[in-house]
Amino acid sequence: MSDQVSGDTIRTSVMEPVSLSGNMQQDVLMHVYHQLEAKGYDPITQLVGYMITGEPTYITSFGNARTIICRMERYEIMEEIIRFYVENHVGQGGK
Repeated sequence: MSDQVSGDTIRTSVMEPVSLSGNMQQDVLMHVYHQLEAKGYDPITQLVGYMITGEPTYITSFGNARTIICRMERYEIMEEIIRFYVENHVGQGGK
């Protein structure tokens, strides 16, 4: 959050909550994905780089994506990715 000066008035920027579905990990991943995409990055490559190294500079600061993803532990993100994969592949010929 930052203060912005406009004439004689100081306005404080308000950060909107990301969670829309009730699944915070999913909502954070989707928000970050869309912010990376909007800035012209390959979101998958950037997210993989972040997950492997923990280096936040893989994530753009655009749309507060870096700040938002850094509030979560990487293991929480990994759990969501694995949960989603398994839920969408079990019973569909996957072994």
